[in-house]
Amino acid sequence: MKSIDLRSDTVTLPSPAMREAVYKAELGDDVFAEDPTVNRLEQMAAERMGKEAALLVVSGTMGNVTCVLTHCRRGDEVILGDRSHTFLYEAGGVSALGGVHPHTIANQPDGTILPDEIAAAIRPDNVHFPRTRLICLENTHNRCAGSPLSVEYTNAVAALAKKRGLLLHLDGARIFNAAIALGVDAKELARGADSVTFCLSKGLAAPVGSLVCGSAEFIAEARRTRKVLGGGMRQAGIIAAAGIIALEQMVDRLAEDHENAKRLAKGIANIDGLSINVENVRTDIVYFEVAGDRLTAQQLTVELAKKGVKILNIGPGRLRAVTHYGITADDIDIAIKAIREAAA
Repeated sequence: MKSIDLRSDTVTLPSPAMREAVYKAELGDDVFAEDPTVNRLEQMAAERMGKEAALLVVSGTMGNVTCVLTHCRRGDEVILGDRSHTFLYEAGGVSALGGVHPHTIANQPDGTILPDEIAAAIRPDNVHFPRTRLICLENTHNRCAGSPLSVEYTNAVAALAKKRGLLLHLDGARIFNAAIALGVDAKELARGADSVTFCLSKGLAAPVGSLVCGSAEFIAEARRTRKVLGGGMRQAGIIAAAGIIALEQMVDRLAEDHENAKRLAKGIANIDGLSINVENVRTDIVYFEVAGDRLTAQQLTVELAKKGVKILNIGPGRLRAVTHYGITADDIDIAIKAIREAAA
């Protein structure tokens, strides 16, 4: 029985082209900036984000922590959403490692945090308060139905940050999903940000790695932060080689994942005992809920696993499924049938 794993787009396996590129990668010592494959990937990433420079890190979490610690000093404050990945799922790294204080604002259903509430959260200059230094946004927003943040919204927050003397970091783990969904260039979504991260190992299907992008001065300092975090790698071209293929071949195909996510959502909408807002599904992430008390989310995930379909139980009555490279429309139809049978 084939396993259809919809828990996350992190479960993707590298494409044949990626495996071949890893095998043939030209290598050097990246700590000495002598790995030509890493250097090429970083140049490509910077160009894609419209920034001067980029830095390869091992994960999105390392990328976000690197950016926050580079922008902020100990005791500074970062404003971010209460459902953001950095706040919920990165082990408190900005506080534990950098002594940076998180100031959370309620995320709206579309993943935004309201500019008026951001402005109200900025601390006045007072010895009793931490210094507000940074604003963080997330695009797409994982916990808010994978919602893409628009160019107009991001530019408005960037303008607010600049007006108030703050910096803006964009957690763009799935920024290419946002770009595809909105029909814009990814660099337009990153234009106003002082730093941006994006993942190679989610929808782009590389086995490992993320990129941090920003000004040349910022990246030079971020390289020092990465070293402190233990992220200085040697022959890292074996990672970068797959990342190059990801940028060259895997961006445009994200539209297929979005189509499959919508297909899955429409199927779930026709299953008794489950609840979903199909209109909220705009990228590759599908959230739905168990309605009533006949079935629990845990019971549903267990029954689906027996049928070879894996989804994620993320809380009381709420479940997540993510489409990705390796999942076909036929797989989605099989999953819908399994969900219908399990829910019954």
